[in-house]
Amino acid sequence: MPGMGQNNVSLTNPIVVSVFRHHLYVTSVYWIIGIALVALLGATLLRRLNTFNLSKAGLSEPRSRTILRIGFGIIWVFDGILQFQPGMPLGLANAVVRPTLSGAPSWLHPLMLHAINLWNAHPIDLATGTAWIQVGIGLALITSNATIGRGAAVVAAGWAGLIWLIGNGAGGAFASGSSVLFGWPGATFFYFVAAVWIVLPPGYFAEHFSRWTLRVVALVLLIAAVLQCLASAGFWHGGNSNALTAMSRSMTETAQPHALAWIVRHVGDLAGTLGGGFNVIIILWLVACAVGLWYASTHQINWPVVTLVVGAVIVWVVGEDIAIYGGVGTDINSMIPLALLVWCSRPAWRSAAPLVRRLPEEFRSSSGAVVAAFATGMILFSVVSMGIASVSAAELTLFVAQNGPAASVNTKAPVFTLTDQHDEPYRLEEHKGRYILMTFLDPVCYTDCPLLAAQLRQVRAQLPASTPLDIVVVAANPLHQTLANVRHFIKIHDLSSVPNFYFVTGSTAKTRKVWNSYGISVTNEPGDIMSIHSDYMFIIKPSGRLRWIIPDDPLSSSAGQQSSESELMSLLRQAGLH
Repeated sequence: MPGMGQNNVSLTNPIVVSVFRHHLYVTSVYWIIGIALVALLGATLLRRLNTFNLSKAGLSEPRSRTILRIGFGIIWVFDGILQFQPGMPLGLANAVVRPTLSGAPSWLHPLMLHAINLWNAHPIDLATGTAWIQVGIGLALITSNATIGRGAAVVAAGWAGLIWLIGNGAGGAFASGSSVLFGWPGATFFYFVAAVWIVLPPGYFAEHFSRWTLRVVALVLLIAAVLQCLASAGFWHGGNSNALTAMSRSMTETAQPHALAWIVRHVGDLAGTLGGGFNVIIILWLVACAVGLWYASTHQINWPVVTLVVGAVIVWVVGEDIAIYGGVGTDINSMIPLALLVWCSRPAWRSAAPLVRRLPEEFRSSSGAVVAAFATGMILFSVVSMGIASVSAAELTLFVAQNGPAASVNTKAPVFTLTDQHDEPYRLEEHKGRYILMTFLDPVCYTDCPLLAAQLRQVRAQLPASTPLDIVVVAANPLHQTLANVRHFIKIHDLSSVPNFYFVTGSTAKTRKVWNSYGISVTNEPGDIMSIHSDYMFIIKPSGRLRWIIPDDPLSSSAGQQSSESELMSLLRQAGLH
């Protein structure tokens, strides 16, 4: 129906949310428990359960590495919990990733678009895997100071790099107006850096971590200061055109605590009032921290670390609005990971003794092994399930979110006689013994009908030519349903090669009788060429019984089309077609 199918699917569609929660809390949990029990059994047989985390290298782990590992482990767990939000399956690709396309380099667009389409084709499986892999990474980092922790760090580095490149559009590094106040260079950049350090041997870590991390961060801050100086960033403006003022007003429109919104809004207004003066303060902070951290990389001074951490927390509140509200917040943004990374690099900890373990060794070892087993289960389940989903047929999720479930019926299909595209009579009752997939299309439509025709073409292409299936389309435009109209539609939409395809038409009196018998509303607005008609598909069994009535207001995206095709294939199989 023209004007319909504009893809206005609610991110919290109740059907999708219900399926997501079941997959998240039931199906996946069974698998995770199963994998964890196998891992625990193996550890018990190998007598590793009571020696977990008790290696000499683990017990002598540098203090900064322990805090880095546990700190980023907690952040990973928190980010994973954010992925449990009900709007993630339908929202992450379109509300989080797609907006970053405009700021990503052109060479990255095809990869990002592929990722968006892949997510939309498998939103439940990928959203579930994303949630559990991040919780699993976090728990493994927290509980293991040795092999499992380093293995989790390898996964964390790969996952963070993937998110930074594809999910964040390279962290906005190439976007006009990028600013450290708004998340540049991306939280996952710092996740990646931390993960790489945890992967490295503890001895190498102790010798090089503080010096090189402080230098890398110093360079990042200098680049941030340069970006902050650019006129295109918009921070030199006064009033409502100030970038921070505009951003703060936009952010506070999201539901959040009133106190937080008040702080963010008033600091944004202050930036607009001070104009360039406010930006000078930010630039001076960045430059002072950069110079101080570079100097601290070879000297025992801590003021640059404290200055950076305090400023980062302030920016996290007033510039990033804590970043977790809105229903599709995926992480806590860049300032807290940056602050944690720098805090762990403080010169005072270079020679600090390892943290004292206060709990009994046996308890720490056995409890850590149990948690690590479940974390391993989460990571393995997520990697395997997302891998399988990526090469499988599209889920039904988008179709169901747009149209709702198909109606199961068992009634005699109304019969009719019309004329097909070859000017031959088509009698529905003469095609018993074959399955029929039928719909109603406007031969001059250029909106929904071509999408529905593409679904029919793709469904038939998935089946052997010998499959006993007829594709039947009934013309649905009383002003434009001649054989010439029908043949033109078949030609421009590549339907002539579809086996057992029939586009049938007839006089308005005859077609209207068919429309009415199947409950299809067809009208023409004055001055319009196209008709307005109901979008439904019907599956008829070889016995002539109507089996499924399928609402199909088509989604224009490739993922939406694939989801519709998956639904039609599923219903055909349920009707008995094999």
